Amino acid sequence: QLQLVESGGGLVQPGGSLRLSCAASGFTLDAYTIGWFRQAPGKEREGVSCISRSSGRTYYADSVKGRFTISRDNAKNTVYLQMNNLKPEDTAVYYCATNPTAMTSTIWYHDVNWGDWGQGTQVTVSL
Repeated sequence: QLQLVESGGGLVQPGGSLRLSCAASGFTLDAYTIGWFRQAPGKEREGVSCISRSSGRTYYADSVKGRFTISRDNAKNTVYLQMNNLKPEDTAVYYCATNPTAMTSTIWYHDVNWGDWGQGTQVTVSL
């Protein structure tokens, strides 16, 4: 029922940067934990990053630590994923999703309460 729209994907060369946006409508995004997930062809969906409600605690997959940064802009009701030093293995469709609970687990991506999802935005890292 919660409306989320991802944007900011595209084609970028290795080493380049993109900023993905997850914009909410009809509700206050800050009231939810927001996660970024991705799915590449032939692979399972994986958790990329998460920012918890209440605490603001952030989590990152080992594969993106030091390169990606998740943040909130409450005035714009938007969560961002800044992606730097992109690699070909980052190629995937990226989705954002909501979770009503504060997140304290290092395996946050396995939580049972991930609910509403956006439509996804394609990120392609290639020469």
